[in-house]
Amino acid sequence: MNETLDTLLAPGDPQAFTVVNENSKAPFLIVVDHAGKQIPRRQGQLGLADADCARHIAWDIGAGALADRIGKELDAIVIRQNYSRLVIDCNRMPSTETSIVGVSELTAVSGNIGLSESHKLARLREIFEPYHNRITLELDRRRDAGRPTVLISVHSFTPVYKSVGRRWDVGVLYNRDPRFAHILLELLRREESLIVGDNEPYSVSDASDYTIPVHGEKRALLHVALEIRQDLVAEDAGQRKWAALFARLLPQAYERLNCHKVSRQN
Repeated sequence: MNETLDTLLAPGDPQAFTVVNENSKAPFLIVVDHAGKQIPRRQGQLGLADADCARHIAWDIGAGALADRIGKELDAIVIRQNYSRLVIDCNRMPSTETSIVGVSELTAVSGNIGLSESHKLARLREIFEPYHNRITLELDRRRDAGRPTVLISVHSFTPVYKSVGRRWDVGVLYNRDPRFAHILLELLRREESLIVGDNEPYSVSDASDYTIPVHGEKRALLHVALEIRQDLVAEDAGQRKWAALFARLLPQAYERLNCHKVSRQN
């Protein structure tokens, strides 16, 4: 690779993010950090085979389509990131070891090995920052307009990780502020036949996450991160089913939290 890289994205490459239902008046802001699997043309395929670029190591399978459906059901805005997390992970603090990985799960990503600082900065400048700047812009607009916001971060997880099976259908993730997450967790556990993880198979932390700590916790917004098992949302039928479920439960959780707030004030 050349030691300098002035521009990462070439003509014809998609922009860093997509916004759906931009004029929504709903309280929910839905974001998807790993929605896309695009790789900039100038990066080839980062040394990966086609099959690897379609695997869970490259993106959260089904998460973007699921988020779009939830957004449509709730009339909520959706902001989703279009590039593979193997280019730069938009849910990791920049410059950490997990921001741009040389090995993902057990797969070597040769196009990420030995990167110059200019290459790393180009990925940050043209993919990571535009996506998070757009989320910041939306949150600032809502704050200035006095509009309430619930930040919903949608992810999906692989059913098998390093040969270990995951039994959960869905995980509800949070860190310092469990207000919204705990109510949603309770509602999900009332659903028949669902195996619901409480901070499983992952949990939110400053070390492992960016979106919830920066956009949710620092602003003291209601928030939750959702992890749905990929085989349940990889296809259209599963996406419709889970979108209908969250479109029903997310407003219930929000309404219940508001009722609790009013009762405490009285």
